[in-house]
Amino acid sequence: MTAHNAIASALFSPQAELAAILLPFAFSTAEAHVAPVKSDGSHDLSHLQRVWKNVCAIQAQEGGALDVLLAATLLHDCVQVEKNSPLRAQASRLSGERAAGILRELDWSQSKVEATAHAIAAHSFSAAVNAETLEARILQDADRLDAIGMVGAARCFYTAGRMGSALYDPADPLARSRELDDRRFALDHFFTKLLTLSDGFKTSAGAALASKRQQRLQRFVDDMLEEI
Repeated sequence: MTAHNAIASALFSPQAELAAILLPFAFSTAEAHVAPVKSDGSHDLSHLQRVWKNVCAIQAQEGGALDVLLAATLLHDCVQVEKNSPLRAQASRLSGERAAGILRELDWSQSKVEATAHAIAAHSFSAAVNAETLEARILQDADRLDAIGMVGAARCFYTAGRMGSALYDPADPLARSRELDDRRFALDHFFTKLLTLSDGFKTSAGAALASKRQQRLQRFVDDMLEEI
């Protein structure tokens, strides 16, 4: 059994065979004009596995094509763009285009290629692309679930460390007398984005999961503020 087959069997059941084919492409930045991304533990194999777990939980209640959903999950970050890059808002579109090319090479039907590419393009918060299909709504919800709750908090501070941000503004952690600036302070990102995400979920199953994680995220912020 190859390494990709072993990983696929362990992490991406019940679509392990397809996962083994697509995993080699999951992080293959292929755009000449996109600067290479240094190793990013917030967008790695464990992220893909968590998103897939979320996808399966939502799909079990909402339906949707599992092969399209798995392809969209595995390839949704296949063109990675740094958080501070001016191309960041285009990352999901670039990944969708790259994924379409990969799937055409694998002789997928045009309808499935388009469905997968659209789900990828629409998953990103910053891209602001309307999710027009069930699969797109499921992937968007599944990916956003990984940005809230305790995993979301961990990813936020991990990313802040990569970008060189401070934990919070010691003089004004709640930004009462300044503008929120999540490029400088990790805690600000909770108020500019993370604590707002639960209002935008597109599926009933995703919204129910988001509500639980939102409560955990709010408790985390409250506890952190109490300590500082």
